[in-house]
Amino acid sequence: MKINTARFATSAAGLEDCPKAELPEFAFIGRSNVGKSSLLNTLCNQKGLARVSGKPGHTRLINFYVINETWCMVDLPGYGYARAPKAERHRFNDFVADYLEFREGLTHVLVLIDCRLEPQKIDVDFVTWLVECGVPFSLVFTKSDKLKPGRIKANQQLFLEALAEYVDGVPPLFTTSAKSSDGRLDVLRSIGAMVRGEV
Repeated sequence: MKINTARFATSAAGLEDCPKAELPEFAFIGRSNVGKSSLLNTLCNQKGLARVSGKPGHTRLINFYVINETWCMVDLPGYGYARAPKAERHRFNDFVADYLEFREGLTHVLVLIDCRLEPQKIDVDFVTWLVECGVPFSLVFTKSDKLKPGRIKANQQLFLEALAEYVDGVPPLFTTSAKSSDGRLDVLRSIGAMVRGEV
């Protein structure tokens, strides 16, 4: 899929604030500091589309971007952000969970995982929760430019093993780098196929 246009549409502080779901939505989420904003900008070939911050947990709203006027890229707050006030962290979790469970336009969730790390409990727990809720998802391993391919594959295998008792088969898996654009076309091809109803 070629991205011809990408524009910011709106932000929402909760499910009730989300715009009318007129296009299929693909939500991106991951642990804070996983490189989500950088990857979104790389996917769209727009450096400043999603704001990149050096401080983890910058995204505190649900941000909607309209791509090619045919689908929405949804930037969800990262989970596990420890520096926000406790009450605010709970609010993040609540409204993100509401979006993921009840949003009518949600087509697919892309869960970002730092490829440099062995399985983190917070990531495994989140993916397990998606499985329990019946939410379709893919795993997107980020920052592939920072680790040798053999180590990346080993960490991916460990993650899949951690999920094995909860997931039937192997979920779609991508290896990406915002810096080198590794995996960009693979992710976009997958989204394009779902937008066209081929998957």
